[in-house]
Amino acid sequence: MSPHQLALALSRAHYEHHRTIPTETSTMCHRIALQLLCCVIALPCVATVANAAPTFADDAIPSHPRDIQYPPLTFTPPNASEFRRTLSDGTVVFMAPDKTFPLISLSVSAMGGQNMVGADSMGLAGLAASQMRAGGTERLTPSEVDETLDFMASSVGISGGSWASGASLNTLASNFDSTLSLMMDMLRAPRFDSERLRIAKETMLEGLKQRNDDADSIAGYEWRFLIFGEDTWRGAQPNADEIMAMDESAMRDISSQIFRSGNTVVTVSGDFDPDAMMGTLEKAFVTETASRPRNPAPEADQREMPHGLYHAQKDIPQGKVFVGGRSLQREDPDAVAATLMNEILGGGFTSRITRRVRSDEGLAYSAGSGFKADPFALGTIHADVQSKNATVALSTKLILEEFAKMRDTLVTEEELATAKKSFIETFPQTFGSKAATVAVFADDEMTNRPSDWWDTYRDRVNTVTREDIQRVAQRLLQTQHMSVLVVGDWEEIAPGDENGRASMQDIEAVFGPVQHLPPRDPLSLKPQ
Repeated sequence: MSPHQLALALSRAHYEHHRTIPTETSTMCHRIALQLLCCVIALPCVATVANAAPTFADDAIPSHPRDIQYPPLTFTPPNASEFRRTLSDGTVVFMAPDKTFPLISLSVSAMGGQNMVGADSMGLAGLAASQMRAGGTERLTPSEVDETLDFMASSVGISGGSWASGASLNTLASNFDSTLSLMMDMLRAPRFDSERLRIAKETMLEGLKQRNDDADSIAGYEWRFLIFGEDTWRGAQPNADEIMAMDESAMRDISSQIFRSGNTVVTVSGDFDPDAMMGTLEKAFVTETASRPRNPAPEADQREMPHGLYHAQKDIPQGKVFVGGRSLQREDPDAVAATLMNEILGGGFTSRITRRVRSDEGLAYSAGSGFKADPFALGTIHADVQSKNATVALSTKLILEEFAKMRDTLVTEEELATAKKSFIETFPQTFGSKAATVAVFADDEMTNRPSDWWDTYRDRVNTVTREDIQRVAQRLLQTQHMSVLVVGDWEEIAPGDENGRASMQDIEAVFGPVQHLPPRDPLSLKPQ
């Protein structure tokens, strides 16, 4: 009898007799019959899997999962040239067909943002971009635009940043042409509806009113003032008078300078034919017969961080602390080593600052560091912590001790190996999808990243030595080129912890006497 015949026989026997035996017994027999049926039916499948599985000698089975040996990960990053095309006006297009779903995503990156306006009209680039999307087009009211997109199940977004702006759409492939046409109308013929603009300004003003409500917000704008200066487009913040003065004329002017022919890089991924897509993009984006270069990149910024200890008063039970200064430009030969150094110092969950301040001492829920290398200017490096007022000084002191340790001694082989793995083993995720891949190449195109950057990235990570880490630490972690910013209740912070391990006098010994920053009006950020 075959396994299936046996299963059927058991089922018939159960059916014939279940009405002649007690209920409990019938239930039990029913369960047994089902279990036998499942086991018997599964026998051929189990046999097939068992025969397909590899066999191991007893001494070849690892005693612990950590002893399992995996083959080395082999990954070759894609080459930008395989995705790169050019429209007749010089606009670069990166396209990646993908038939997985009947969807298409398109993004537009444009050179230019707040840097083209300056520090006297902060927020104009962002407001103009938001109203290009929200304010309708010359032929459609804002409500008609929204209803049209909803009917097509399409989405469109437009944004304005510090030195770059962008637009994007996501839609069904069948609705791509219509959605793209509507997005291009938003970019080239925006309506800037007065009522939508009024609502946007009121919303922005409400946000400004809340800038002094929490320590994170205060620390954010004061830290930017220290790093970049209050009178630069990198450091300045929007104020109420500037926002209210922004009008349709100013928004049209900045948007026409940014979203123009020849100033964009386009990416598209999804369900499409590449040649047909090039024809569609040519009609949509090329409006001038002669090509024009992109807007110039933002000017370099080499401003050094002022040296000092600064305090902004806020009556809260926990103080917020930033410690740091300027770092490197992205193409600096030390940028990769600095990235690994930061990972060991405070960038990872098991990093030194996190482990010592959070885990060992229990002084803060979060403590760590960050490193950024800007493509056009000096970046920043900083550590931050939020701790109860009495232990702000101790937390800051421990961070400075970790800075000194990084400068004065070599990191361990294990620390360096772990940091390298964190970047090398996650490297393939950079190109985890077609959309992500073309987005990477668009950013590279906008910022003039070397063409072999990704081909040699892992090699540059692997060749970093412990001596490189120490050398970079000695370059970047010098306290004479740093500032400390504390936001909190100074009367409670200054004395330090009850055990006398640290007070703010210890920090003043390194950074000089504390400079108390005046409170600022939230709408203007002018000192009160």
